[in-house]
Amino acid sequence: MSTTTPVFPEPVLDDAALAAALAEGAGAVLLSLRDEVDAAGGGFEPRRLKDAGDAAAQAWLAGALAHARPDDAVLSEEAKDDSARTGADRVWIIDPLDGTREFAERPADGGAGSWRDDFAVHVALWVRGADGGTSGPGGLAAGAVALPARGVVHTTGAPSSDRDLEARDAGARAVLAGERPLRIAASRSRPPAFVAELAGRDDVELVPMGSAGVKVVSVVDGTVDAYVHGGGQYEWDSAAPVAVALAAGYDCTRLDGTPLEYNRQDPWLPDLFVCHPSLAAHLRAALQGVGVAIKEGAQS
Repeated sequence: MSTTTPVFPEPVLDDAALAAALAEGAGAVLLSLRDEVDAAGGGFEPRRLKDAGDAAAQAWLAGALAHARPDDAVLSEEAKDDSARTGADRVWIIDPLDGTREFAERPADGGAGSWRDDFAVHVALWVRGADGGTSGPGGLAAGAVALPARGVVHTTGAPSSDRDLEARDAGARAVLAGERPLRIAASRSRPPAFVAELAGRDDVELVPMGSAGVKVVSVVDGTVDAYVHGGGQYEWDSAAPVAVALAAGYDCTRLDGTPLEYNRQDPWLPDLFVCHPSLAAHLRAALQGVGVAIKEGAQS
């Protein structure tokens, strides 16, 4: 498959602006693959389209980072991991296509030419010595999550406005007052067992959606109140969404309340907790009620 090739972002951009431009550019590459399918009559083999999306977005991002930040290390889902990155001062953590299944699916109730819109591109920057709300020798200094099919890029360079936060705070107060249920983003196909148990409560509502990035930014944009995951992910699944959520003032930790850590030798992260700060203690208490261990002090 051929693709549109956006111009590489220029090195003069600051890190937050570069992250946004990278995520947006890779998203344009992915959308061009869908356009090609539609232009050829609409038929496609899902596995081939998934593989083409992964490869094309990775190739563009690799070229763009080599152009804009040639001295930085990179950790990507779609490239061989170089363990030397753990000694680097700056590491870009990227997922060129988060939600490959969603990228290569049409909605069951959609018309001709319609596609699912719940996939994402993740671009984050880890910097040694940075205090980005995480633990370890460095933190997340910049990040962006593009939702290409929605024409939206969430970025640390433009955190939520006061007006947005006021609306979300009102929603949190409504949950605590018992006026509406706590809305939790959940996997459409395989939510963790403890999430299914939470759904049995009268004061919890699960909201099914696609990729991890979409789930986290749905907390940030107020669609849901929280996202909790216990089935294991990799650093590239959460780094950019967590960077965006932290910049907007949300609680982002391990499920037990301990800090997240990035640019580790083993990029596997067992679990994730992202929540409106006013609801974090409420949700942790609910998690304890279904058997999830919470570190002492994390409830406050």
